[in-house]
Amino acid sequence: MSINTFPGIAVVIPAAGVGKRMQADRPKQYLRLHGKTILEHSVKPLLAVEAVQQLYLALSPDDPYFAATGLTANQFIRVDGGAERVNSVLNALLQIDALKMPWVLVHDAARPLVRREDIEHLISRCLEVGHGGILATPVRDTMKRGQTLVTHTVERNELWHALTPQFFPTVLLRESIAAALAAGVTITDEASAMEWAGEPVLLVEGHSDNLKITRPADLQLAAFYLEQNR
Repeated sequence: MSINTFPGIAVVIPAAGVGKRMQADRPKQYLRLHGKTILEHSVKPLLAVEAVQQLYLALSPDDPYFAATGLTANQFIRVDGGAERVNSVLNALLQIDALKMPWVLVHDAARPLVRREDIEHLISRCLEVGHGGILATPVRDTMKRGQTLVTHTVERNELWHALTPQFFPTVLLRESIAAALAAGVTITDEASAMEWAGEPVLLVEGHSDNLKITRPADLQLAAFYLEQNR
């Protein structure tokens, strides 16, 4: 099935986090980058994908910042965020009509540099193989394990940095996350829930500048990348 003939895709963006490591006066998704919030940058390329029918934003119930963004009510359905990212994603998944939108993209609110072409490539590759997958980049650096001292070097062959969006069948992802949480499994991203459930996860290489804003230096780097790509 082609992306051009696909019946419908939902997008979930968990945006209820506080981003303590940024040491800012507001959650990192509401920091400004080239005149817009990080959240607005993160949403824009997803809305440009023709097969996307609906965007679900998981926000803190007492979020005082969203109203000041440039996003409009007809672009999204707001759902309550949970205690952790995975809870926010599940809350959104429970609101999706899987008959109309049988597949879902989940994207981090603080990844403002994702490219539309990477999103569409991820969708196309997953539709080709018939199961879900994630954007990722191969590890290029020598990897070490340890805390203050190195315990050993980790072989980097076949190691990947997991990015977002991550793209899965709506019902299968919802059921896998719910079952994993019920079993007390720690879920760090959607792929980890699918892996736990024994489902295949395709690795689709994306651009390495699809960084997640986590620390102050990341914001400066993102601003540089945006300037270069204008």
